[in-house]
Amino acid sequence: MREYESIPAFKAILTKKTIENIAIQSLDLATLESNMLKCKFKSCLFLGCKMSDQLWHHLQPNNFIFPVMDAPYEVYPNKLYSKETLYNNYDYKKPTTYNQTLDKLVYDHYIKTGKQADSIKETLTRRLHDHSMTDAIDDFLENFKPKKVVAMMGGHGLSRGDKTYRQVAEISRALTEKGYLMVSGGGPGAMEATHLGAWLAGRSDRSLTTAINILKKAPFYNDKKWLSTAYEVLKKYPKSTYQSLGIPTWLYGHEPPTPFATHIAKYFANSVREDGLLTIAKGGVIFAPGSAGTIQEIFQDLTQNHYRSFGFASPMVFMNKEYWSYQRPIYPVIELMSLRGDLKNLNLGLYDTNEEVIGHIERFK
Repeated sequence: MREYESIPAFKAILTKKTIENIAIQSLDLATLESNMLKCKFKSCLFLGCKMSDQLWHHLQPNNFIFPVMDAPYEVYPNKLYSKETLYNNYDYKKPTTYNQTLDKLVYDHYIKTGKQADSIKETLTRRLHDHSMTDAIDDFLENFKPKKVVAMMGGHGLSRGDKTYRQVAEISRALTEKGYLMVSGGGPGAMEATHLGAWLAGRSDRSLTTAINILKKAPFYNDKKWLSTAYEVLKKYPKSTYQSLGIPTWLYGHEPPTPFATHIAKYFANSVREDGLLTIAKGGVIFAPGSAGTIQEIFQDLTQNHYRSFGFASPMVFMNKEYWSYQRPIYPVIELMSLRGDLKNLNLGLYDTNEEVIGHIERFK
């Protein structure tokens, strides 16, 4: 089913007498109504489109019409978010203006209606929103080869001044320059470092140092100037010719999404978000040090690879030998089970240096 998500694209096909099996998403059809009334539509899907009663009756009963629903967010978004849409009305010189942004307004609504909402209307609108997010991700990824999409996982509590933060940024920058699309959970810590590296791809080590020096004035995501210092960096380096994809969630809405991600797919359902993130990372996943959330993602990724859920197993690359061998001794357990044949199809790596991590990802063709 072909999708139409802009007025010009949809208008171009309204010369046909009969239009079948297309999807139209989140469009105001007022300007096209006279054209549409001349066409016969059959088995078409209209998601959240504004239309008159006359047009609605014209489209009945042979099409599927999902109505516009009342919510403080677009229920059927037809494209990914960005820092401009999530952080609209934000002035980094006045950090309290974050309270006026779409991101904060949606989070406040999410908390008010309940993380596990009692209202069937609210749960339905959230599911419809998240379905549209997944569809928007699929559209975006059509521009990339599957094995050129790599995810970076790691702790949200990683300080901007930590050496691991810089290492994550360096690895992400290098892979981005090599044509990879870097993906993360889109939040602070190692996730932010991933997108900082991608944003600064093509720039020097000195630029990265300058950026980190600005950022580490507010080292953790709960510092009042965490977001404003990120915008200071964006002001100094306002343009990037590279892309990256952040996939955060309002479940952790107290952690603002990083504005360094050029494209943002924010979800309500964290389970859909995490599984989807690992699913699209067919070029491999790099695991920087992290705690419970990262460990959960390790075993989710392991399951996908063991069963070759998508036809093949992708690299699972662990960064920091001491951490994953002793502080969080996950790697020895997985390696032993793989060697014994209890886990199959795994492509494992455990390294300390950037070159080793990048080399493992590049060897996977």
